[in-house]
Amino acid sequence: MSHRREQKEALRRERERREAEARAANQRKRLVGIVGAVVLGLAAIAVVVVLAAGGGGDDGGAGVRGSGNVFPSGGSIPKQKQFDLKKAAAAAGCELTSNKATSRSHITDINQKVPYKQNPPNSGRHYYVPAQDGLYNGTPPKDVELVHVQEHGRVVIWAKPTLPREDRQKIRALFDEDSYQMVVVQRANMPYAVAATAWGADPTPLGTGYTMSCWTFDDVLSTLRRRLAYMEENPTP
Repeated sequence: MSHRREQKEALRRERERREAEARAANQRKRLVGIVGAVVLGLAAIAVVVVLAAGGGGDDGGAGVRGSGNVFPSGGSIPKQKQFDLKKAAAAAGCELTSNKATSRSHITDINQKVPYKQNPPNSGRHYYVPAQDGLYNGTPPKDVELVHVQEHGRVVIWAKPTLPREDRQKIRALFDEDSYQMVVVQRANMPYAVAATAWGADPTPLGTGYTMSCWTFDDVLSTLRRRLAYMEENPTP
């Protein structure tokens, strides 16, 4: 098992332990008449690694949604060599940014327009039902659904549908290699070739939005790889 998979398994076990302790605590609170159990949410402070071209990957189909062919199979990705996020992003010419989240509130109309300041969005008001995990080979979920899924610890990778087929195949190969807590969608109306976003829990109560934006997808940016989704469990409003 790779070092990254071992880290994720350890984090998952720790999350399950904390969830069990939280459920027990909530039961005790109900027994003594305390109203309003604390609701635990997952939030991810995600980091993504960009690698040079080469190497190989495997093909898969689990979690692929839609009948389109935006992200076709048949691509390959290299072995992970650089584990330092800042160095990898700098080498690829990508920009790492963060912003304070402004709201965790829900909307009930999926067609309501929320004026997100970031493009693609990484936090803020959102539809009360989150998007499902997976790679969307056709029409993606709405922004308000994708923001909600980030609140629950997912990393969203956004890619221009006009990228060359070979590059979109590499993004598919990335997803096929390890789709855990990952969402991949096309986004035509963003200024970047590829971007990755996540919504971290700290500082409470609203958290922080994180973005890695890449303007080009050249030899250095031939493969986008998520290094680690470091999940933190904090009480949410």
